[in-house]
Amino acid sequence: MQKCSIQNNSDFAQSVLSAPLEQTHLFFLGQAGFIIKTATGKYIGYDMYLSDCVYRLEGKDGLQRLLPQILDTQSIPFDYIIASHGHRDHFDEDALPDIMRHTNARLFTTPSCENDVESLQIDKSRCTFVTVCDKIEADGISFYFVPCDHGDGAPDAVGLVLGVDGKKIYFAGDTCLRLDMADYFRALGQFDVMIAPINGAWGNLNEKECAELARALKPKQTIPCHYGMFAMHGGNPDLFAEIMKRQNPDIPFIIVKQGEAITL
Repeated sequence: MQKCSIQNNSDFAQSVLSAPLEQTHLFFLGQAGFIIKTATGKYIGYDMYLSDCVYRLEGKDGLQRLLPQILDTQSIPFDYIIASHGHRDHFDEDALPDIMRHTNARLFTTPSCENDVESLQIDKSRCTFVTVCDKIEADGISFYFVPCDHGDGAPDAVGLVLGVDGKKIYFAGDTCLRLDMADYFRALGQFDVMIAPINGAWGNLNEKECAELARALKPKQTIPCHYGMFAMHGGNPDLFAEIMKRQNPDIPFIIVKQGEAITL
């Protein structure tokens, strides 16, 4: 697993487009957002927050976007988009409609977002509203939507196990710690990568809980996310790293900064 840092944010889209085929590339957009470029050149966007719509809609101090906007809506010819639930830092109502207009992407999101799809005039024929245990196979990619627990604010939120290029990537989604479900996830096989939040707010895992989940599931690699975008959201990757080194010295992890690429 190799990590490559993007030195110039204006070159981010080009770095995604030029990433070589026959390898799997994972790019971190900040917050919970990732882009996966498959070995065959398919582009998958996961929970991408590209705008500043949370602050525009809520107007609260602490919800201004703190990380730079490194990708516009028309730079990547996405094939698949996942919005794991309706919170606007996951279902970006300013960016998502434009992405859908300028690509032929298929959108996977949850049933509670159906009204959003209609009001934002997103092509509903390219939308699939998914629930836990739904599995979709397309272009040699497996999308298996798995449980998460984001509380009453997003009761139909889902996680994702992405099967791509012979690898298994687990996106825990926005979730609290549910060690009672560890056997369910272990039964899916070892994850090559586990990506999970560490912000510890709005019902999400904090740094210690993310480390506990990693200890329970023992992925080949753990990547923390959901920090640094908003002052109100919290999350300290240095603290996560310290806990992992102290409590899980045998479980690899990577701290990925915004714009960095990992080759799996």
